Amino acid sequence: MEAKTNDFFDQVFQVVRLIPKGRVTSYGAIAKYLGAPSSSRLVGYAMNASHSQKEKVPAHRVLNRNGQLTGKHHFSNPFMMQELLEKENIIIKNDTVQDFNNHYWDPTLELTI
Repeated sequence: MEAKTNDFFDQVFQVVRLIPKGRVTSYGAIAKYLGAPSSSRLVGYAMNASHSQKEKVPAHRVLNRNGQLTGKHHFSNPFMMQELLEKENIIIKNDTVQDFNNHYWDPTLELTI
């Protein structure tokens, strides 16, 4: 079972590396793209594990479906996720991306399998 999880995590990392700067997506959108629409939580676990990857994974670009920075506590400090997004000209208020729909990147529409 662990091998399957590792494969899924690797697939998640590959998708997240394709999110353009200044854009964000959701755990659910990644899960849906990978053919596992009920695996949003597993995508979250992958994001938690992404910080140990040799090749950078821009986990700060993955949010919950409402554009909230629910993963911020898994960064080196609880403000890092917001700081990284703000460097990409994304405005955050109350831990939520403003104008979320304008910044939203849907891998199902943007990528071909």
